[in-house]
Amino acid sequence: MSDTVDTIHSTLLSSISDTYQKTEGYPTYDLTRAFAIEALALLTEAQTVESKLDVDNLTGDELTRFVSQRKGITRKAATYATCVLSVTGTGTIATGNLFESTGNVQFTATETKTITTSGTVTVQAVTAGETGNVGANSITAIPVTIAGITAVTNVNAAVGGYAEETDTALRKRYYEALQEPATSGNIYHYKQWAKSVSGVGDAKVFPLWNGDNTVQVVIINSNMGVADSALIATVQAYIDPSISGTGEGQAPIGAYCTVASATGLSINISVTVSLISGYVLADVKTAIENNVISYLKSIAFVQNYVSYAKIGNAIIDTEGVSDYSNLLVNSGTANITVGDKAVAILGTVTVNA
Repeated sequence: MSDTVDTIHSTLLSSISDTYQKTEGYPTYDLTRAFAIEALALLTEAQTVESKLDVDNLTGDELTRFVSQRKGITRKAATYATCVLSVTGTGTIATGNLFESTGNVQFTATETKTITTSGTVTVQAVTAGETGNVGANSITAIPVTIAGITAVTNVNAAVGGYAEETDTALRKRYYEALQEPATSGNIYHYKQWAKSVSGVGDAKVFPLWNGDNTVQVVIINSNMGVADSALIATVQAYIDPSISGTGEGQAPIGAYCTVASATGLSINISVTVSLISGYVLADVKTAIENNVISYLKSIAFVQNYVSYAKIGNAIIDTEGVSDYSNLLVNSGTANITVGDKAVAILGTVTVNA
């Protein structure tokens, strides 16, 4: 904003006849000066209000309200990771009993169950988000002793913990709702249904994929990677439970919708780098991995190939790297094609110096 008290005041004075004395200390000057101060405050407020009519200027709760009021789109909440614990001992596990991973992530039992010698119990992370996605055999502690229960572990990793939808992702869904009108079970409708589920990052729709009246929805998770079975099941239940075509979900009667995850296409990288003095190879390797992951996320379900040149850019842009050579992506130096139902994910990374 270029307006100031001085510019507003000058404009006011120039609009008044020169027959009046307009120097400081005279009523004409002092009164218009006071008005200019208040006018600037009002102008600033008006410009602030005007800026909030542009969705690109909004963040947080303001963005949440804006898209909800105009398109009925709700920001996707964070979700809780879950898994099944294998329990050793004889006793009763009550809903709310606590368990803990080696990384101090706590889980709570979601059911009451009597265990005789051994058994299983379903648990859920105490805190929503990605921190609950711990690896297999990592939930082994019982912070508060449970009579008769001697040991626990999770044979499989805990999954299903996703962060709250970001402003960028929410704004993208809002624009999609405007630019891709969903109606009467068209392609855009299926896409919007899938993307409205917490944990879904994007979706592709394939009509008539298995004959008349069939639809396949292929999804990736909010980390732009392969969706786990729990997320697939949640989306399936929302759109067409049991693939029944009976209209019990969002899909219209007669439409048989199958939800699946994109398959992961591993991108394996080998490169030799020249390190800037003072940087450690292990740290640079981690930074390269993070940069490549960011690139792969940016093209997920958007671009049908992984660019060899962009991988090079991600490496040279890494802090601590002055140059690189001998870059191989999936053992070659060409772009990597990504199928319609696939998503590129980072595989092995070998960095030499």
